[in-house]
Amino acid sequence: MQRVCKVDEIKPGEGVRVEVDGVPIAVFKVDGEFYALDDTCSHALASLAEGLVEEDTYEVECPKHGSLFDVRDGKPRSLPATQAVGTHTVIVKDDEIYVEV
Repeated sequence: MQRVCKVDEIKPGEGVRVEVDGVPIAVFKVDGEFYALDDTCSHALASLAEGLVEEDTYEVECPKHGSLFDVRDGKPRSLPATQAVGTHTVIVKDDEIYVEV
């Protein structure tokens, strides 16, 4: 587990790019919960942390080609992506966010 940021650094419906052991991770806050995915889209080299988050469907849209990924399980919900991105355990403790890779 590695501390990546404070809870208030991530706004609802937004993503933040962090690194854990040299691995780029996107951390999202959706409906009051925090989720962590590999930051790089499985279809093309684009940062998912920069994507638009659809809070009602728990999806983040890749800013490069528009693929949608579920922030809960990393699975693609639309083309052109067909491969899931990795998910990571998130723990919140004392207003700090920790991620395990």
